[in-house]
Amino acid sequence: MINDTVKKQGLIFFVITLSLMLSVVSLAGAQENIPAPKDESLRKGETRATLDPDLFKDARVKSAYQAAREVPWLLDSIPCYCFCEESPAFQHKSLLSCYVDDHAAT
Repeated sequence: MINDTVKKQGLIFFVITLSLMLSVVSLAGAQENIPAPKDESLRKGETRATLDPDLFKDARVKSAYQAAREVPWLLDSIPCYCFCEESPAFQHKSLLSCYVDDHAAT
């Protein structure tokens, strides 16, 4: 069972990640194409498509899913720290994996 401290750390990480992603989306609007990193070895290998942002009513969640759709290579190079990578139920490869289902919304 995950204790409260770990849950709080996961929530803090999610909020920071969401803030960074929203910043990237803002940059994406100013700069048409954000190039993928030259070092593809950083990618964890998530190949599934992210969910459509329009599936969500909450504006923050919708923005996060839109960011994941626009810069998947970035999220695929970040390990997920909410323990879904180790979970037999999720078996996520990276932070991008949280956006191929509704996991990131909750």
